[in-house]
Amino acid sequence: MSEDLRTLTLLDWLENDLLLAVKTFQPASSDASFRRYYRVTTPEGSVIAMDAPPDKEKLEPFIKVAGLMAQAGINVPTIFQQNLDDGFLLLEDFGNQSFLDQLNPNSADALYQSAFDSLFKLQTQTVIKNSPLPRYDETLLERELTIFDDWFLNGLMDIDIPETLWASVKAELIASALTQPVTCVHRDYHSRNLMVLDHNSPGVIDFQDAVIGPITYDLVSLLRDCYIAWPQQQVEQWLEAYFQRLQQASLVTCDLDQFKRWFDLMGLQRHLKAIGIFSRLHLRDGKPDYLNDIPRTLNYVTDVCSGYPELAEFNHFIKENVAQARGLTS
Repeated sequence: MSEDLRTLTLLDWLENDLLLAVKTFQPASSDASFRRYYRVTTPEGSVIAMDAPPDKEKLEPFIKVAGLMAQAGINVPTIFQQNLDDGFLLLEDFGNQSFLDQLNPNSADALYQSAFDSLFKLQTQTVIKNSPLPRYDETLLERELTIFDDWFLNGLMDIDIPETLWASVKAELIASALTQPVTCVHRDYHSRNLMVLDHNSPGVIDFQDAVIGPITYDLVSLLRDCYIAWPQQQVEQWLEAYFQRLQQASLVTCDLDQFKRWFDLMGLQRHLKAIGIFSRLHLRDGKPDYLNDIPRTLNYVTDVCSGYPELAEFNHFIKENVAQARGLTS
């Protein structure tokens, strides 16, 4: 079904099936998937219509995770109506102000504190025993790292990494991830997916890929965000404060140095995956704007690698073959 026909079908569902008096119907946002969002205004107020083509995006995970997170006290959009056959949802409107829109040195502490509070709820109030969420296991970690090799190194850069080097890097990252305590992981807990609200902020969106996985994953997504970077000293202050919170709740029993290592290597795994996804969005999906986020993300990679002797060879490979050769880091 073409995009235009899907839009007409969505409008027909809103007006004729749900009997909404649609005053305006405008694109609200799009994301890295095939989902599209529209802001619909009616005499009663504003709502969001999600269009998720059934052959490309499944609504069931979104609905399932929304219920789990709402039970944990996370402020996720209320689902007012659903049409699984056509791939439509009608959602609560969280507005258009994300953390990324409002973050600056003056606002950061307050905004991040609200994000930490919400994340802590997710990690302490979500029941993971017998959870229906998939596990962030070795197979998934391996598959995600392959995205970096396939789409960035091979696809975008047209270079090959020595097999033994790549195998050692993957083994190091996967082992670190699997050593950590596990919790519910949003998996994209960053400034574009946290909405600034007047009440019960943040509103949390784009959670449908949630898993049970490493405890540092969402924290590094937030503090080493692919879309905004903060001074290392500031990141460490936030990290240490949140670590103490986890420690007091007995969610971690390690020392701070071990936690920082988990955090660093989890971030490296995530950033390699993200670079691969940004490349795929350009090469496969015709979304070149995501290439602008690669330099910042590559800087995270080289910064982390520089702190670990076991990653020195990989750091040299990146700097010599990727960063300097192609001018992709600032």
